[in-house]
Amino acid sequence: MKIILLGAPGSGKGTLAKNIIKDFSLAHISTGDLFRECIKSGSELGEKLKSIIESGALVPDEVTIEIVKERLDKDDCKNGFILDGFPRTINQAKELEKISHIDTVILVDLSKEIIIERLSARRTCLKCGSTYNFKDVPNGKCLNCNEELIQRDDDKPLTIQNRLEVYEKNTAPLIDFYGDKVVKFSSKGTVEETYRPVKSFLKKLEANIE
Repeated sequence: MKIILLGAPGSGKGTLAKNIIKDFSLAHISTGDLFRECIKSGSELGEKLKSIIESGALVPDEVTIEIVKERLDKDDCKNGFILDGFPRTINQAKELEKISHIDTVILVDLSKEIIIERLSARRTCLKCGSTYNFKDVPNGKCLNCNEELIQRDDDKPLTIQNRLEVYEKNTAPLIDFYGDKVVKFSSKGTVEETYRPVKSFLKKLEANIE
């Protein structure tokens, strides 16, 4: 299966993707992760990406497409993949059509108010990448490696608002672009409540594809 996850920042796409790849053995392609790897490399492109992402703006299409295309060419994508964070614009979607066929688009739906509340409370471990709600880690230390947790710049309220505005302007139109391929699921409930109907839908889709 070849799947796209759509949804505003903080809607729960990443968590949903982890459950899907565990049960369906798909390659998980997160542009956020790809960008962070590039930033960590310390290259000139990495420094440029860092500045763009921290401002809440979108990375230029040509750069994003090049990075994603390179990733899709790897062997683990041959049996299917899930795209998390790409495409984000109509232009990216059109370019993706030239690279690969998409079976379905899962839209993760959550209100702006809940998104801001969730992201503002998120804390991240820079060493292992684990994320937590700050209320669950009162000592501010990662439960996996005991490193200090930080609030990423793109999780601060003003940047979150900017990211949501960018999403509405550039990404929401993709819902119309993909039309009847889009299936919407609410992520207001628990992780289990969100994933249960998604898993049922994908099992039926998988059977039809085979």
